[in-house]
Amino acid sequence: MGRQIVLFILVLGMLVLTATVTQAQKAPIKIGEINSYSGVASSFTLPYRAGVELAQEEINARGGVLGRPLQILFRDDKLRPDEAIKHAQELVFQRKVDVLMGTFSSAVGLAVSEFARRHRVLFVAAEPLTEALTWQKGHRYVFRVRPNTWEQGRILAERAAKLPYTSYAVIGPDYEYGHKAWEGFWNRLKELKPGVRQVSASWPKLGSGEY
Repeated sequence: MGRQIVLFILVLGMLVLTATVTQAQKAPIKIGEINSYSGVASSFTLPYRAGVELAQEEINARGGVLGRPLQILFRDDKLRPDEAIKHAQELVFQRKVDVLMGTFSSAVGLAVSEFARRHRVLFVAAEPLTEALTWQKGHRYVFRVRPNTWEQGRILAERAAKLPYTSYAVIGPDYEYGHKAWEGFWNRLKELKPGVRQVSASWPKLGSGEY
């Protein structure tokens, strides 16, 4: 629940800075929430959605934000960037949302972030971990609420460097997150323990049952 509270604080903080008292007394604040609510990610995203809905209920019960209730519109991207962009277009151009948020996959998050940049819409990334989201491909309209792959990789490498092992094999999902997570870990581990070596690498497709 703590992560959802932080996410809402970030979203609402930006809205407070741009809203006027007159606007605050009128329409609801619309948030377009795009995430992977079906398929392999649903075990993570469905509890997340329950937390978001609970936070929405609690905030609205206290009078909303500047007198405006929150209205969250949920969309399922099915772990596909093209599906996410279709929903982003509908939410921004037709439903007129004030903010986009969510996404689970790093690949989907990068796609929605680029959409937000081009159309100057605030995007609060809840889950995608690739460092590129706010570093190499970062911009003024994207914010993240979790540590990135570089940070997590270095933390794990610090621990691994203290272990007696020198040979490593990697099995990771073949998309942005999998490769960036391994890259962050392996680069730092080689700095801390130059004698380590990678003996094999396997990159199965995300969601693959056999590899």
